[in-house]
Amino acid sequence: MLINKIDLSNQEDVQAQISFWSEIFPSGEIIPVSALNKFNLDTVMSLVIAKLPENPPYYPKDELTDKNLRFFVSEMIREKVLLNFKQEIPYSVEVVVESFKEAEDIIRIEAYLYVMRESQKMIILGKGGKSIKKLGTDARKDIEDFLGKKVFLDLTIKVNKDWRDNERQLKRFGYQQ
Repeated sequence: MLINKIDLSNQEDVQAQISFWSEIFPSGEIIPVSALNKFNLDTVMSLVIAKLPENPPYYPKDELTDKNLRFFVSEMIREKVLLNFKQEIPYSVEVVVESFKEAEDIIRIEAYLYVMRESQKMIILGKGGKSIKKLGTDARKDIEDFLGKKVFLDLTIKVNKDWRDNERQLKRFGYQQ
């Protein structure tokens, strides 16, 4: 049990609080702390660490995440959709990396942007393909920085009506297990 903000109180009041809580939780530890003054925080941390169960690691030490490169690539593309298109478009787009082929000098990535309506497809394409080109260029630069290698990024927009309401599509896109 923690009694915080003891810096706002006097010694007698803190002792009274410790006595009160000790009667309610006779086997519990009552620790007076002041987060502002960093008083007794090391005691709290030591107790928390001592109470945590010892378990084997879930992942190797050199592995930072359980997500694969395709996930990060799709998230970088999705970020560019969010930055380049305001309003409804970002919430109606799903990004799926269809292929990820790594050669010695270049990585070739093919990704689909699924939208719900033909009008959304036209907005992402932009006049003369200007918007999709900017989106692809911005995403490719980030992906190259992340992967440390030259990238060829091929983006295709597909209309998949009401994909957000389709259980099978949601499962395919990884939203349900």
